[in-house]
Amino acid sequence: MIRWLALGLLGFFAIAALPLRAQDTTATDEAIRPAGEATLEDFLWIARPLVVFADNPADPRYVQQMQLITERLDALVDRDVVVLTDTDPSARSPIRRELRPRGFMFVLLAKDGTVIIRKPAPWDVREISRSIDKQPLRQQEVRDRRDTLRQPEPEQPTQ
Repeated sequence: MIRWLALGLLGFFAIAALPLRAQDTTATDEAIRPAGEATLEDFLWIARPLVVFADNPADPRYVQQMQLITERLDALVDRDVVVLTDTDPSARSPIRRELRPRGFMFVLLAKDGTVIIRKPAPWDVREISRSIDKQPLRQQEVRDRRDTLRQPEPEQPTQ
């Protein structure tokens, strides 16, 4: 009897966790996507594109960079980063034509479209986050968020 109860509870919790996994996948799908036909102008003042280039999806530097990103994706999402991947040089995507990578490279752009980082080797998300946090626009976003958290809610009139 105890075995059946334990099995039933295990099944219940497994089913209850499914929507959470689906939401996590959706958040990952939105934060990491192929560069495709997107242009850098699509992200102006909306997000900070982090473009990861490689000549092949099996490139060890590309694989390492994507592992580093997925391990701490939440830190990038908090900073309005969208990760774009481009592993097909023959496709000549608009972003690849504009940034002209050679082999593996990642490029982080600010919301205004300026290049913050351009590196030929994988970087940890902590280092990427620090580079973002030094930017004046990011510092303003943090101040604005802090100010909205401090403001008291207006009092509702009692009737």
